Amino acid sequence: MNSSLIHEYHSSSTMDMLRSEPMQLAQLIIPIEAAHQTISYLGDLGLFQFNDLNGDKSPFQRTYASQVKRCGEMTRAMRLFKEQMTKADISPTTRLTRNAGVDLEKLESKLAELEVDLLEINANNEKLQHAYNELLEYKLVLEKVGEFFPSAQNSAVVRQREFGVQPIVEGSIDSPLLIEQERTAYLVNQIKLGFICGLVNREKSIPFERILFRATRGNVFLKQAMVEDYVVDPLSREKVYKNVFVIFYSGERIKNKITKICDAFGANRYPFADDLGKQFQTLTEVSGRLAELKTTIDMGLLHRSNLLQTVGYEFEQWNLLLKKEKSIYHILNMLSINVTKKCLLAEGWCPLSATSQIQKVLLQATTDCSSQVGAIFQVLQTKELPPTYFCTNSFTSSFQEIVDAYGIAKYQEANPGVYTIITFPFLFAVMFGDWGHGICLLLATLYFIINEKRFSSQKLGDILEMVFGGRYIILMMSLFSIYTGFIYNEFFSIPFELFGPTAYACRDPSCRDATTIGLIKVRNTYPFGVDPKWHGSRSELPFLNSLKMKMSILLGVSQMNLGIILSYYNAKYFENNINIWHQFVPQVLFLNSLFGYLSLLIIVKWCTGSEADLYHVMIYMFLSPTDDLGENQLFAGQKFLQIMLLLLALVAVPWMLLPKPFLLKKQHKERHKGESYSLLFTGDDPLESQPDGAHHDKDDFDFSEIFVHQLIHTIEFVLGAVSNTASYLRLWALSLAHSELSSVFYDKVLLLALGYNNTIVLIVGIVVFISATVGVLLIMESLSAFLHALRLHWVEFQNKFYEGDGYKFFPFAFATLGDEDGL
Repeated sequence: MNSSLIHEYHSSSTMDMLRSEPMQLAQLIIPIEAAHQTISYLGDLGLFQFNDLNGDKSPFQRTYASQVKRCGEMTRAMRLFKEQMTKADISPTTRLTRNAGVDLEKLESKLAELEVDLLEINANNEKLQHAYNELLEYKLVLEKVGEFFPSAQNSAVVRQREFGVQPIVEGSIDSPLLIEQERTAYLVNQIKLGFICGLVNREKSIPFERILFRATRGNVFLKQAMVEDYVVDPLSREKVYKNVFVIFYSGERIKNKITKICDAFGANRYPFADDLGKQFQTLTEVSGRLAELKTTIDMGLLHRSNLLQTVGYEFEQWNLLLKKEKSIYHILNMLSINVTKKCLLAEGWCPLSATSQIQKVLLQATTDCSSQVGAIFQVLQTKELPPTYFCTNSFTSSFQEIVDAYGIAKYQEANPGVYTIITFPFLFAVMFGDWGHGICLLLATLYFIINEKRFSSQKLGDILEMVFGGRYIILMMSLFSIYTGFIYNEFFSIPFELFGPTAYACRDPSCRDATTIGLIKVRNTYPFGVDPKWHGSRSELPFLNSLKMKMSILLGVSQMNLGIILSYYNAKYFENNINIWHQFVPQVLFLNSLFGYLSLLIIVKWCTGSEADLYHVMIYMFLSPTDDLGENQLFAGQKFLQIMLLLLALVAVPWMLLPKPFLLKKQHKERHKGESYSLLFTGDDPLESQPDGAHHDKDDFDFSEIFVHQLIHTIEFVLGAVSNTASYLRLWALSLAHSELSSVFYDKVLLLALGYNNTIVLIVGIVVFISATVGVLLIMESLSAFLHALRLHWVEFQNKFYEGDGYKFFPFAFATLGDEDGL
């Protein structure tokens, strides 16, 4: 769209709800001293989308790169505080306080000071905790080894004396594991046994014992004792279960091997005295040292907790300030700086209606900064397509997101979201019609709406977040489901006489399993919805089939006609007269000559109560249009009308195909009619004096390409008119499926459980019925109906008029800053 059309619309149709907000490209000239305050006020306003005027520069070459880096460093510190608060189970306060004394400079120094204190506390605590864990393991070794050390030492001495094992100076592969042939009689007092104590991971205790046996050829004595509770490993700081061990050996060479094996298995070794008095003294000293360390660690944790609570009290305010400052400097980096004039140039899009608000903000920023030069706001002329902006609220935003998921509307294109507010939940309700299930959905969505403020401030899961975001869609779907449920007269598949007694009664007792022949009308017609007598008889299924199928066709034809009307609306607005007369008119004729006529027959049959077979009427309208209709005639002149409609449908196809390419070719020739004549020039090539794109524009028109494109479009519409109408029959199919499933759960689960006359069976039946109703009918069926309603809007409705090739208006606004913008 060119700029003249944009401004013409600005002056004529600013209140059109079907169109996006009128936009304008504006330039801001901001004094440098007021730049930060101006951008901040514009962020609070949230109605200006800045264009990047420094796209050729890297982030490090921009004017405010150092300020962005400072904000990044402070964000890193805030992230550290958040991690530490999470580990300490401290939640930041959600109360935001306005503290005018906090600015970026003070916050930077404050965060640096707090970070240094926190890192120092953590480092000291880590050292103290490491020492505490080591002493705790040492105490366990002293207690456990002290219990079995005398008996283990005696067993080792006896074993050493029995085998008479000498310290092996050099081992070989031929050395026997048990040197029984080389026993020598050592006296007991000559045996010098060493020992090593420590703890090993319980999962590694068996491999540890095997490796010791093989490496020393069985010349060690190992005894282990399990520690009942887990211990914190000093190195890995993980909670593990360990065994206390003591190893007796003889010889330095074996000692070195044992030491290396302990290191390989991560076994912590601790000293142990063989004297009982020294053991008691060491245990007393270790216990006292543990008590001192525990007190010191607790004081350090208390100090860290106080520090983190101080941070948590101001965390949200500091985080918000950082996000705002970082976003402001990102915007400032997008502006063009004029050093000589000491000003910044900004360009961007804004709604036309926001002009006075933006000018007021610029004036306020200039006043607050005591700038001698005011900021300038001026509108730029452009042929660039503006972004699309629809002003929505919490109710309409979710419906608009359904449309935006398909594609963003082109600027000033008709917005399907206006109709989606009604048509989407209604088509859903046609498939989901049961006022009992609708009440269940209504209660669920009312819970989210009543607690809207609480849920909006919490982080929800993916599924719960999606349900909460679409709470107003679910609200409308539930209300329409209650309405269609009253029409179908179904409450969990059970009919009720809500609006009066049934109009029918049994002619004789044999009509208990009746057809319509066994029923007679005894009073006025049931005032609203399906007569409850139709439920439970064999006549119910054909009647509901007919009702729902014909209603689906009526809804489908109506919505497709609405799509064609909106395509005319778009073409008229964009002054595309060729599309109006050679696309809109034949499309209306073709669609309504066939399916519009079918809709008319359905309404006439309902009003007159005729027994005409509409299938027969529509089939023989094509096969034998001149034959007599006989008993299938619904009104006078029907035969002549069918012939005329058939001819109009046949004429509409070439009308859509042929005129438009030839008219485009004629327009192209008239546009370049005078270009075959030119002035004489002295240059060698007179074509050099013409604009660069003049000859290219003349050759751009390709008639064959235009014709093929129109042929594809015509075939697509003709076939789509048939397939799209058939696609609306999914309303009928899913409605019957929902009703039958509900009836099956009621008859085969609940009634069957009631028939057993047993309390346990009844409770089980009720639980199964509720679970099936919630899981299948309220969740799976609602999701299925939602997706089918979505498809009917995206494919069958929006493809008639909606291109969706625009781009969205993303203004700079503090309100849209998320967690990813800060931490």
